[in-house]
Amino acid sequence: MSDWSQFWNWFYLIFLITAIPVALMIILEKRSPFKTAAWILVLILIPIFGMIFYLVFGQEYRKRKMFSRRGIKSLKAMRRLSAEQLKNIEQNKLISLAGLHHQATIIRLLLNNSDSLLTTGNKLHLLVDGQQTFDRIIEAIEKARHHIHMEYYIFADDKIGNRIKDILIKKRKEGVEVRIIVDDVGSWGLTRKFFRELQANDIEIYPFMEVRFPRFTSRVNYRNHRKIIVIDGKTGFIGGINIADRYIEGMKGLGHWRDTHLQIGGDAATTLQVIFAADWYFITKQNLYGYRYFPPLSDAPGVPVQISASGPDYSWKSIEQGFFAAITTARKRIHIVTPYLMPPPELKTALKTAALSQVDVRIIIPEKSDASLSRWCSFSYVEELLEAGVRIYFYQKGFIHSKYLLVDDSIASVGTSNFDFRSFETNFEANAFIYQKEFTSELEQHFLSDLQHCREVRYREWRKRPLFDKVRESLAHIISPMF
Repeated sequence: MSDWSQFWNWFYLIFLITAIPVALMIILEKRSPFKTAAWILVLILIPIFGMIFYLVFGQEYRKRKMFSRRGIKSLKAMRRLSAEQLKNIEQNKLISLAGLHHQATIIRLLLNNSDSLLTTGNKLHLLVDGQQTFDRIIEAIEKARHHIHMEYYIFADDKIGNRIKDILIKKRKEGVEVRIIVDDVGSWGLTRKFFRELQANDIEIYPFMEVRFPRFTSRVNYRNHRKIIVIDGKTGFIGGINIADRYIEGMKGLGHWRDTHLQIGGDAATTLQVIFAADWYFITKQNLYGYRYFPPLSDAPGVPVQISASGPDYSWKSIEQGFFAAITTARKRIHIVTPYLMPPPELKTALKTAALSQVDVRIIIPEKSDASLSRWCSFSYVEELLEAGVRIYFYQKGFIHSKYLLVDDSIASVGTSNFDFRSFETNFEANAFIYQKEFTSELEQHFLSDLQHCREVRYREWRKRPLFDKVRESLAHIISPMF
């Protein structure tokens, strides 16, 4: 037998030993048929490397629970309150008092799938660019009296990052507690010097799920994409803006960076604190509890808000389900702004069904993107959405990174989640669901303003795009779910 024949015999043997067991693992995970087929195709085309690639990037951890939530004291109290709210909703008390009959379905859903308390004593400020957002954040930090809690995907060692770092050091010297969580992948650029300077000033800062061999395989694909701040348990921030100069100065090759953030004053900030406390417990095993961190909730009048979190640690895809419930209740309009348009099959069907039912469905996405693979994958969804009557607009004035949803005059969502399967299925995310006509009207004005800087994509025009673009889109469509 020739050496070449021996090589192929060994190759096929290794293929049988590696690819088949891994393929069975993928099938037994019962993920979407599209993802299952994509991974099995990779195993067939590149058997040995495909297996390694799957073990690094592809394992599904949602059903295995990446960490236990037992022992988190703030969660126990929140679950008790959410059970009481559900009981009141069933008796129609809470809904009637707040005048939220139209939103009752989504409120019940978020209480059940993520213990998302409905709070009414809130004041909201919509922030529509980086400079305005950082000005508000710095102003709020300067007023802190007891604690400052920050959780970010990207915390950059640049001008705005160092400015905020210096203010945090000053506040710590005044006796204010400062705790920071940064995602280990998103904030790879942070130097040891940056960490040490904060730690030397008694500021607690930790990376979320460090990516280091040999623990690399279970952690690289599940990132903390949250961007939240809680100050004294009463003031909160949530949205799309990380701490980096690009949100003020733009980015080379992309230009102006358009984004949306939300400042919350009131009880919703307290519920936002629960998300931070759970992540802090996961990293440090320290419990944050007590009235200094969790001021008593009130029934004061204000903007009704639910803060919903989702991630591999939750049993349900909470934010995706919230979006689905909102979209399927639409009667007049659905307006979405997202930097990446890669909806799971259920949300894609919901959008197409709404458009075919003559609901005004409009989506703004960037024409230029900071991620080529995501750009081409986003474009791969455009044709079938256009065909169903969804109106799609390409943002022209730089890069739009905003993440918000508007449904009719009664439901809005602003947060960290993109309208893509990665945000809905694998990232740790958080979104505010807001139920007030005045707020949705304000957000709608910003949507119309963004629309002025867009060009609408027409179905006939889009179908005539070059064949090479169609091939790139199709390849990105297949590959993207594996990252």
